Amino acid sequence: MVARTQEQRKAETRRRLIDAAADLFARKGYAGVSAEAVADAADRTTGALYKHFGGKEGLLLALLEVWKEETVEVLTAAFERMPALDERLTAIWRSLNGAQGRRGDAWLLLEMELWLQGVRDPVMAEPLAERYRDIRRRLGEGLRDWAEQTGAPLRHAPDDAAALVLGLIVGAAVQHRLDPSTMPDDLLLAGLADLIGTPSAARRQPD
Repeated sequence: MVARTQEQRKAETRRRLIDAAADLFARKGYAGVSAEAVADAADRTTGALYKHFGGKEGLLLALLEVWKEETVEVLTAAFERMPALDERLTAIWRSLNGAQGRRGDAWLLLEMELWLQGVRDPVMAEPLAERYRDIRRRLGEGLRDWAEQTGAPLRHAPDDAAALVLGLIVGAAVQHRLDPSTMPDDLLLAGLADLIGTPSAARRQPD
């Protein structure tokens, strides 16, 4: 058995603390979770948490960065793998609305918790705003690339289209979390297609 290096042990400790924080912050809220509780859940000491992150606020900032990368990966991966717009939009929606089980559900709960903390704490507001700027930028790049590949012009500039798409997905996920019947897949896809400016095969017809 090969012994792990010090850097590997540090990386594992960081990962365990971030994973524990993501789970606890989503389920109990940032204010309702102590640094000690996160350390216990990660099977690490509180001292390790302070050494790596400086405290609970630093841990939340690190979690923001990790969550940004995961969100961007989910939002852009579908645009690289699937040829049809409906397939790409469906993959994004189902990854983020809880259809993927606990992972999707945790995403929405943590997203709301991060937003609340950013609104309430000026120190957190700018990192959270920067996170959204980066998500919009990278999603916009994916939309622009798709438009160039297919020759289908976007209805809005890529950055604006990304802001609208992200806003609709997050808002739809909030409604879907409480009452899934209010936001079926075909309605969400039709709305996204309207924003992007491309007809959707799933478009709902008026009654």
